[in-house]
Order: sequence, then structure tokens, then C-alpha cells
Amino acid sequence: MNDIQSAARLKWYRSPWLWVPILGAGITLLNELFNHKAFTDGISAFTAFVQHHPMALTVNFLLVLVTLTPAFFFRGRVFFLTLVSALWVIGGSVNGFILLNRMTPFTTADLTVLNTGLDTLPNYLSKKYIILLFAAVLVLLLALVSLLWKGPKNKEPLRWRLLSGVLAMAASCGLLAGSWNWAFNKGDLSIVFYNLGNAYDDYGFGYCFLQTWLNTGIRLPLGYSADDMTRIREEIQKDAKKLNPIENVNVVFVQLESFMDPDEVKGLTLSQDPLPNWHAMEKTCTTGYLTVPVVGAGTANTECEVLTGMSTRYFGPGEYPYKTCLTDQTVESVAYDLKELGYATHAVHDHRATFYGRNQVYANLGFDDFTSLEMMPKASKTPKNWAKDYILTSQIVQAMDATPDQPDLVFTVSVQGHGKYPTEEVLQNPAITVTSCPEQVNQYAAEYYFNQIHEMDEFLGQLTQALSQRDEKTVLVLYGDHLPSLGLTNDDMVSDTLYHSKYLIWSNFSLRKDDENLYAYQLSAEVMKKIGVSGGLMNQFQQYCQDEPTYRLDLRKIQYDTLYGGKYLTDGESLYDPTDMQMGVAPIQIQNLVEKDGAWYAVGRNFTPYCHVTRNGKVLKTTYLNSALLRIDENPDTADYRDLGIEVLDMHKEVLKVIDPVNTAEK
Repeated sequence: MNDIQSAARLKWYRSPWLWVPILGAGITLLNELFNHKAFTDGISAFTAFVQHHPMALTVNFLLVLVTLTPAFFFRGRVFFLTLVSALWVIGGSVNGFILLNRMTPFTTADLTVLNTGLDTLPNYLSKKYIILLFAAVLVLLLALVSLLWKGPKNKEPLRWRLLSGVLAMAASCGLLAGSWNWAFNKGDLSIVFYNLGNAYDDYGFGYCFLQTWLNTGIRLPLGYSADDMTRIREEIQKDAKKLNPIENVNVVFVQLESFMDPDEVKGLTLSQDPLPNWHAMEKTCTTGYLTVPVVGAGTANTECEVLTGMSTRYFGPGEYPYKTCLTDQTVESVAYDLKELGYATHAVHDHRATFYGRNQVYANLGFDDFTSLEMMPKASKTPKNWAKDYILTSQIVQAMDATPDQPDLVFTVSVQGHGKYPTEEVLQNPAITVTSCPEQVNQYAAEYYFNQIHEMDEFLGQLTQALSQRDEKTVLVLYGDHLPSLGLTNDDMVSDTLYHSKYLIWSNFSLRKDDENLYAYQLSAEVMKKIGVSGGLMNQFQQYCQDEPTYRLDLRKIQYDTLYGGKYLTDGESLYDPTDMQMGVAPIQIQNLVEKDGAWYAVGRNFTPYCHVTRNGKVLKTTYLNSALLRIDENPDTADYRDLGIEVLDMHKEVLKVIDPVNTAEK
């Protein structure tokens, strides 16, 4: 009898009805420990979440449980549970790692830029940790293969597995639906994320990550219709004023990576002012706070707002429009508006062309050409392997020189200030030292960061000097895309928020100083107003309709109508065609082929470290020596340079530009 009871008890202990919920609870708690940085910052944030948001925690547990319960159907139950558990724990640990390096949590949008993330991994982890990471992934894969092949099998008959599976799914889904509705009714959950980081803190990792997958695009605005869009168009036309444009004025935007004025941080003192050029320009130039949509990361969303006048807050939580709706359709932008006036439109970025898909998106935003890092001479690098911004001065000037008979728009994105910032000393004899800072900020990270933006400020000095010497009127717009990920909080900021960057509008001619605070999606319209440009419906809306009581709702309707709706605002038509965008403005040419000491050398101009010599379509092994010299590390089978071409390849061997032999026609 005792043996029977013991066997029954053991069977119950081994029952999936017991240990599958226990497994789900363990995964949920582990992921929330990662989500609230309990392993680095202590468990206070985690315990506060458990105490104040129990329904949100319950929903997160039931979400995990729903994904585990299909195991009841399978013979390889252990394999399935291990696989799903691993995916959950990987997601939670990736979120925890990301939160240590930036202030925006892990979202499904990050999966759309996975290649970019893997490329920049060496900037965040040492080689030793990268090796350990890949070793762990390999061990996990081998364990999964072993479980699939030789793991324990459920011996229950198929009918019992089907019955238990249906019951388990029905029970878990029913509990999830009930808890979900209860949590929404109590206000413990929401689908509106005004602050992504706060939402993850309050609603939990699993729920928020799911929302970033399901909740994309712009939801149908209340009252949206053809008649309502006609009303908006009539209001725009009624309010818009005819301006007198300043003729032949160049417009240069420079978006500064993670740029922050140290005067905005309470309790921070430095050995000297790291931004003397910026602070000097503030005294005479239009300036103010720029409210940006992101903090610590998400560069592309600030960029999108400035270029298009759209608010990225109306899209799904954590969504990058550059990776969703703007990959295959055009939208009004400052580039298209200025092209209507005969401007040449250039984009410049001292990082990879494919970063955030810019090599595709910029054509849909109206740019004639795009000079990425692959199209530049070898750039100096920071200790964290980001290009230094000094190189941008020559690239901006080169873009303007390429079209001497046209005024120019040059939209520039810098990268030098990018994190992760080292938490141990890496700079020898730094120009800027930190004498005091908020206690949660690592002093070495802050010191590294402020020395980078000090060099960025020196770049601004060089750029303004170069633009001052040009015999052309030029407006220069400078702004930070977001604050750096240094562990700062709202309470540390003079402005009481981490979403205030700064902007500045400089010119080499007389332009009135009108300080005001703006949202990022209002900046380009303000610049256009200053130079007398009033074309474009979105531009006019941002210039003249901000005081309307329906301004924000109408902005959302315009965005929805343009990207997802009936295009009623433009009579059902898309007003813009993608440009035939070229990579780079400097012609890359081979002008001679020389053999010396058994080695072959291509002599030419405007070579970059990403140039590869080709022969009959074959890419030859090539070593970059300088902008005029490439070494060909294999026999080209010709002595005539006119038989050779060039392909510009990014680090993943994606072809960005092709220069054919003989006629050097670019593709």
C-alpha cells in the first residue's frame, strides 16, 4: 500500500500540471529581475514592481505559461519546454544587457536591426566575453539537438496528450484573458507607452515586448475621414503665409550623436568647459531645448522627426519607421520640399550605410546622394571604435562643391559620441577630467564621454570656420539626437527631463536670434521659415497650425493619411517618387596600374578602405593604402588599368557602388 502511495505521489510530483506552472513562474521572475536590473542595481525596483503591479506580474506569468503549455501535446515534452524556456531567458537576459548599455529596453524593433547590433557588439563587449557568449550559444544548440535526438519522451497515448493539451491551453488562455481584462480595467496595463522605459518598469518585460510586436504603425485616429482631411487641408491653406525665400542659401543639418550640454546636469563639475564653441554660438544664435522622442538610443527616430515633421510617438512602442513603413514608400521631407526649389540634396553619415537601413530609406526621403563611412577616406576611431567626427567637415564641403550651380541641403549624422562608455580608465592624460558627478554616474564613463563631445565641439569649430570662408550664404542647424546613456535620471537634469536635448541655428550671414523650445518634428519647419520656404503641406502645417486646438490630433491624422490611409490630403496620390540616389559624390577612378617588386598597385583617386578592385566581374583581394593607392594582392591578369573596375563593399560584402572598367560608369 505504501509503495502504491509513494508511486502516486511521485507521479504527481513529476506531473506537468505542477512543474510547467512552476517553470513559467521561474522564467517570469528571472526576466523581471533582468528587466529591473536587480543583478547590478539591487532588488528594490524589482520588489516595488511585485508590490505595486501584481496584476501586471500575473499577466506576464500567464503569457509565459501560454507559450509553455503546447508541451502537453508533444512526445518530446522536455525538448519543447527547454527550447521555449531558452528563448524567454535569452530575451530577458538580452533586455538586461541592453539596459546596462542604453536607456531604451529590448523591443522587436531591435530584431529588425540585428545585423547592426551584431556589428557593434565589439564596441560593448571585450573579445573574451564575445567568445564566451558564442560558446554558450553553441552549448545551448548542442544541448537542444541532444534533447531532440535522445531526450526523454512522453509515453502517454496520443488521445491523452491531445486531451491534456487542449485542457492546458484552454485553462492558461482563459486565465490570461481574464487577468488581461482585469488588469486593463484596474489601469494596471495600457497599450499607450508614453515612455518606453517606464512602461517596461510598470508593465513587465513579456507584456511590453509583445506590444512592440503587435502594436505597430499608427492606429486609426478618431474622426478620420475624407471630409476631415479636407478640413485640415483648408485650415493649412488658410493659415499659411506666403514667405519671401532667401535665394541661394545652403542648409546644413548636423545631428550630433548623444550630444549633451554638461551645464544641464546638476552636481557635475569638469576641469574645463568641453563645449567652448557651442557655448560661444549660443550667445548669438537661435537656440533652445529640443524635445526628442528617445533617450540613450533610437537615433533614427529623432532623425525621422527632423526630416519629415512626423512624430514617432504615434507609431508603435519602440518602432523605427525607418525599418517599417519608410522602407517602401515616400513621404514629404525637408529634402523633397527644398528639391522643389532646385536644391541638391545630400546625406552624410560617418558610419555604415546600412545602419537603420539608411541606404534604402534616404531615397524615399528625397536625397540625391548619400556619403556613408564606406565612401570616405580612412577615418580616425575612438577607443570604442566609432569614427571621429572630424572627417565630416571635408565630407560636407565636398558635397556642397559637387553641385556648384545649385543651393545645397546637406543632412549630416555624426557618430563619435556613441556609447557604450567604458567604466574603467582608457584615456591617458584626457583634456577633460570629471571632478564631481551624480553618484550613480560612473566617473570614468563620464570622463570618456565628455572628452568625446569635446572633440565633437572642436569639429563644430572647424565646420563653422570652413562655412564662414565660403562665398555662399549658409545656415547650419546643430542638435543632439538624444542624451547619453550615463545612468542619469530626470532629477539630475536642470530641465527635469531626459528628453530635452539642445539645438542651435548658426549662419554666416545676418539671421535674427529667436530663442524658443521646439519638438524635434518642428525643427525643420522652423528652419525653413527662417529662410522663407513655405512649400509642402506638412511644412506649412508645422509652421502655422501649432496653435490650433486640434494640432496634435490633426498631426496624427496627417501621418495616418499619408502612410496608412486613403491619402485624402493629396487627392489619393503620392506626391513624391523615390530618388535615384547615388552613393557618394566624389568620383572613384583607377588611373594607372603599376607592378613593383612583384606586387600590383592601382593608382587613382578617392579610394576608400571599402574599395575592392574587380576584373571581369571577379572581386580581387585588395588592400587599402591611401586615397590614391590600392594594393592588389593577387595577379590581375592584365597590365591595362582600363580592364579593372571597383566595387565598394560594406563589412558584410553588400555591394554599395560599382564602377565599371574603361568608361568608369557608376551604378
